[in-house]
Amino acid sequence: MPDAIPLTPVQDSGSEPRLPRNVEAEAALLGALMVDNRIVEDVQMELRPQHFFEPLHGRIYEQILRLVDRNMVANPVTLKPLLESDPALKELGGAGYLAHLTGSGAAVIGARDFARQIYDLALLRELIGVGRNLVENALDTSESIDPRGQIEGAEMALYAVAEQGGDTGGMKTFAQATRMAVEMAEKALNSGGHVSGITTGLDGLNNRTGGVHPSDLIIVAGRPGMGKSSLATNIAYNAARRWVRDMADGIPPEKSVGAPVAIFNLEMSADQLATRILAENSGISGEALRMGKISHADFQNLVRASRELQDLPLFIDDTAGLTIAALRTRARRLKRRHNIGMIVIDYLQLLQGSGKAGDSRVNEISEISRGLKQLAKELMVPVIALSQLSRAVESREDKRPQLSDLRESGSIEQDADMVWFLYREDYYEMSKEPNIEQDPAAYAQWAERMDRIKGHSELIVAKQRHGATGKVRLFFDAKITRFSDLAEEARYGTGDDDE
Repeated sequence: MPDAIPLTPVQDSGSEPRLPRNVEAEAALLGALMVDNRIVEDVQMELRPQHFFEPLHGRIYEQILRLVDRNMVANPVTLKPLLESDPALKELGGAGYLAHLTGSGAAVIGARDFARQIYDLALLRELIGVGRNLVENALDTSESIDPRGQIEGAEMALYAVAEQGGDTGGMKTFAQATRMAVEMAEKALNSGGHVSGITTGLDGLNNRTGGVHPSDLIIVAGRPGMGKSSLATNIAYNAARRWVRDMADGIPPEKSVGAPVAIFNLEMSADQLATRILAENSGISGEALRMGKISHADFQNLVRASRELQDLPLFIDDTAGLTIAALRTRARRLKRRHNIGMIVIDYLQLLQGSGKAGDSRVNEISEISRGLKQLAKELMVPVIALSQLSRAVESREDKRPQLSDLRESGSIEQDADMVWFLYREDYYEMSKEPNIEQDPAAYAQWAERMDRIKGHSELIVAKQRHGATGKVRLFFDAKITRFSDLAEEARYGTGDDDE
């Protein structure tokens, strides 16, 4: 094993300072990971192969991650064929070096501390690199002098380092997310049926699909403005709420049609998502909450709604730029710790693939959709993934989506067990508003049509492996971003026609 190297820069005999590193900690961590592969889940999210000072250690770590992601055991025996041709490993004794790394079982106890230290030292090295570039650029006057440009460049470089060392998002309980949403609203106020799977909370959709089922990949697609995120959030909330009710009624977990839910929202923060659910339950629009346009009575109603939702088994991960491998690791951990029964991903195109050189975006999306289907099967939970549609929809007279409109990859359709499209006719009709002064009669006809279709939505079940395709009519209340059964809305009325 290489000798320990000091944690802080030590001046060599020359003028060049030694970079911060701890090669011994790197070796100890690798040994701990090979002894207990479960530790990978705790360090993988933050630690990358490039954070290791010793390149060989980074390559060993990378191979460990690959084996674990494939649900294979990572130890000196399984790593040997993957690394035996590595020249640096050969110099240290080949496979014998891998076995030597596992010699100290005590390293398992401090593995997480080792990982944190390796990560911190890598940030220090990056910071040193930024400083060196800053000095070199400032001393170089051979080109046109642009100090302001250099300052902007240095700020961007420092920000990139700060982003790596900052909060990575991570998992938040719904109690934490609602507290953030209530605090945000308070600050604004002071400043001026037949279900065999898991219920969607929508009777029409449940009747069509029987709910959502374990191991299924459900793709929810639509053009911007159709309400994809709202629908997914509604379903997640409905499932989690039903789980709480069933547990309170003494229904065995295996017989419940609800489930704890994990939401991976790559576009929206946890507090924004919580605001949507609070708006739905308090009857206060999300816009009013964000802008503080609520009365004190409304705020008290908001606090009451948040308290009622404190114990909701809804877990929100708002980490941006997740890879499919990282998402799978986090989902496995949630399954083990909280027994989640549903996963929602908003949205598929924001996930990242393995990043293999030369891969096209189509291949990357194929890898992601295949990975999501594998995750649904592995954890035996339904995975609901939102997806974008191509602009081809807008060029047709009939704007209802088709399977061919799924963006970037036909593998999405192939991997999905169900594909749902959202279509709102009033969204497109709104853009056809005539000028009331130029043609009062046409405007009257348009207004009459808008009154008739406003809030009416179609959920098109375009693919279903377990049953027939067809349409489900829903009502969308844009004020509180809630979908509901259209028959129920017709019976009781919405009480509010505002957009």
